[in-house]
Amino acid sequence: MRATFHLKTLAVAIATISVASITHAAGLDRSGQDVTAFFQDGTYAEAVYTYIDADVSGYDSANGSPLSNDYEPGEKTGDIAESYDFFRYGVKADINDTFSVGILYDEPFGASAEYKKSNFVAQDDINASVSAITNGQFTDINTAQATLGQLVDAGDALPPALAADRDRLALGLGIVAAEAATAGETTKVEVRSNNLTAILGMKLGANKNFQIYGGPVAQRIEAETRLRGTAYGPASGYTSRTSPDMDYGYIAGVAYSKPEIALKAALTYRSEIEHTSQTYETYPLAPALTGGVLPSSRSSNIDTTTPKSVNFDFQTGINPTTLATAKVRWVPWSDFSIVPSLYTDATKGRFPGGLALVDYDDDQWQVELGMAKRLTSAFAVSGTVGWDSGAGDPTTSLGPIEGYYSAGLGAKYNVTPEWAVSAGGKYLWFGDAQGRLPTGKIVGDFDDNDGYIVGVKLSYQDTK
Repeated sequence: MRATFHLKTLAVAIATISVASITHAAGLDRSGQDVTAFFQDGTYAEAVYTYIDADVSGYDSANGSPLSNDYEPGEKTGDIAESYDFFRYGVKADINDTFSVGILYDEPFGASAEYKKSNFVAQDDINASVSAITNGQFTDINTAQATLGQLVDAGDALPPALAADRDRLALGLGIVAAEAATAGETTKVEVRSNNLTAILGMKLGANKNFQIYGGPVAQRIEAETRLRGTAYGPASGYTSRTSPDMDYGYIAGVAYSKPEIALKAALTYRSEIEHTSQTYETYPLAPALTGGVLPSSRSSNIDTTTPKSVNFDFQTGINPTTLATAKVRWVPWSDFSIVPSLYTDATKGRFPGGLALVDYDDDQWQVELGMAKRLTSAFAVSGTVGWDSGAGDPTTSLGPIEGYYSAGLGAKYNVTPEWAVSAGGKYLWFGDAQGRLPTGKIVGDFDDNDGYIVGVKLSYQDTK
C-alpha cells in the first residue's frame, strides 16, 4: 500500500522564526522576507511574533588620531546591540483550483544599535579628549590651544612638517569642540521598515503541479543615525534624521509541488525599491572642513535603494511522519549604500567623490536546513541549523559582526484541526568582525558574541 504524506500535519513547527535573520547579521537584513504562507494548502492565515536579543561587544581603538588608521586595542564597548521585536502576518485563499491570492506583511530591513560607553560616547572631560585625539601629545586644552596659536601666527613661514602639525592640531581641537557640544550623548542607529506584498498565483499543468506568482510590493522606511565620540573623528556630532518614505517594487516567482510526497519548491525574486527621503543633517565640523563653504546643517532629499533578493524554499517528505526542509537566501548588499548629502559633501576634501555613511563589501548568502517530526496527529517538533555569510569584514561600526551560525528547536500543536500554535527558539553564534569607518579607519574589534531568537505563531488552515 502506498504511503500518504499529510502535508498539513507535517508542517514545520519552527516556521515561526525560520529564516529570521537579525539586524547585526548581513547588512540590514531582518525578517528574511519569508513567503511560505502563500504556498499553504486551502485557506490559510498566520500571525507571527519574533523577539531577538543579541550580545555584541568588543574593544574600541586607543588610537584617537583622525589621520591614522592603525588599530590599537582600547577600552571595552559594552553590549551595543539593542533587543527588538517585530510582527509578520499572512493570509492566502484559493479563488478556484487555478488561481490563488495572498497578502503578506513583514518588516524586512532594520537596525538597532547603541554605544553607551567607550570613545563612541561624547565625553565631558575636554582634557581627556584632547589627550585621546593627539595620542597623548597634549594633555590639556590650554596647552594645545596655545601651541596651535603659535603655529597659526607663524603663517606660511612654517616648514612642511610643522604645517602638517598645525593642520592636525586644528582638526583635533575642532573634534574636541564638537564632542564638548554633545557631551553625554551616545552613538546610536535606528532603521525601521514595513512591507506589504500582494500576490496572485496561477497553477499550470494537467495536475496543477506548477505555479507562477507575482504582485506589487509597498515599502515604507525611516532612519535616524547619531555619531558621537572621538572614535568618529571629524564626524563626531553628526546626526541625520530621515523622514518616512513609501515606495513600490514587485515580487515574482515560480513553484512546483508534488502533494503525494509533500514536496514543495519555490524560487522567489523581490525587486529593489528606490526611495527618495527628506533628510535633515547636522555636521558641526562641516564648515571648518570646507573652509566655510558648507553649512553645519542641511535639509535635502537623499536617494536610497533597498536591495533586491532571491529566496529558495524547499521541503519534501522523508516518510509519512517526517519532513525535511531547506531555505537559501541571497541579497546583494555590496550594491547598497546610504549617501547623505551633507555628510558626503563634507568628506570630498580628503576623499574625491565623497564617502557613503554606510556601505558593504560583500553579498549575503543565508542557508537553513531543517527536519520536522510528527509525534501525534496534533503535535510536531522540529530542529534547524543555519549559516549566514555576513556582508564583509571589516564592516560598518554600526553593526560589527560577520554573519552567524545558528541552531534551533520548535514545536507545533493543533488546538483544533484548523487552528494551531507554534513556538520555537534559535541560538546564534556571531562571526568576529572589526568595525570600520567610511574613511577606512578601524575603530573597534568585536569577537565571541552571540544572541537568541524566540517566536510564536498562531495559524489557521482550512483545506476543505
